Formats: sequence, structure tokens, C-alpha cells
Amino acid sequence: MTLRTRRRSFPMPRTVFVTAAAAGLPVGLLWWLLAPGGLNLLTRDPSLAVGTNPQVWLPRDLTLAGLFIFSGCLLAVFLTDKTRGFPQRDLMLGLAGALVGALLAWQTGILAARWFGAPADTSANASVAFSLRSVAVVLLWPGATAAAVFIISLLNLSKQGQDRTDGHTGSAPFTGSTAPMRKMDR
Repeated sequence: MTLRTRRRSFPMPRTVFVTAAAAGLPVGLLWWLLAPGGLNLLTRDPSLAVGTNPQVWLPRDLTLAGLFIFSGCLLAVFLTDKTRGFPQRDLMLGLAGALVGALLAWQTGILAARWFGAPADTSANASVAFSLRSVAVVLLWPGATAAAVFIISLLNLSKQGQDRTDGHTGSAPFTGSTAPMRKMDR
């Protein structure tokens, strides 16, 4: 007779991945609405409204970069929630979702420009059309998420360490602590 043991399986929290990936759609639309060369709601400068002006290309990429950094920090706040059962798995799913979301945002912005924007003559340069010149910007969303998770986790660990040393006089307190400090023998 063979005894079968059931492995306890936990359902994968796909919501972290799906939410981060789906957030790429409004971010891409927001990129087209705000960026110079798109609808240009950020500057409203008529000279920056068309892609034929080369001064538009860098601010257009920087607008998307700023949106990605903000989205990454926002995702990190949700990932560092202390009620999560498997934080490492959620972090990996969140980073993968951020990468997919960044790719979706990039393509959504370009698609919005094609659908709602004026046609552009790209014979002189491909960057005349609403596009992303620096593809490395796509890595900012997962990069910002990872960096913000690291910083938030470090701050949480520092706070936990400070709470432990406040009531204990045997170790040196953290900066700003009111715990007494004892002399060290050398």
C-alpha cells in the first residue's frame, strides 16, 4: 500500500503581475497626453508640439522616464506591504509585471499617437513620429521598483532595529534614540 501525501499548494497571486502589467495601458496613454510631440499637455508650448523639432525628442523620453519612476515607486509601496505571505515571489512577479507594463506603456503611447495624433512625415528621421528614442527607458519601471523596495525594506529594518535598541541599554542606540549609551572598554 502506498501512502500519498498531498503537497499543499498555494495559489499564485497573479494579481500582482496582472495589475502591474495592466497599469502600462494608462501610463502609455498618459505619456502621449503629457509628452512634447504628443498632445503636449505638460508644456503647452506650440514649438514643442511637433516631432520635427529635435528639441522635443529628449523631453518626450524623459516624460516617459518620469512616469515609469513614479509607477515603480508606487508599485514598491504595494509590494512592501507587511501582510504579504510570500514577499520574494510577489517581488519577482511585480518586477516581471513592471517590465511587461513598461513595454505595454511604450506601445500604447505609440498607438495613441497613430490613432489620435496628426500624421508625421518620417522621411527625414524616424524620431519625428511619436516614439521612444532610448529603449533603455523601459528598464526604469522595474529598476525603480527594485530600488524602492530595497530602500523601503532597509528603512523598515532600521526602524525595527531602533525599536529593539530603545528599550535595551546594552547596545549603542541609533541616531536620534533616547536610549542611554554605555562606555566601551578597550
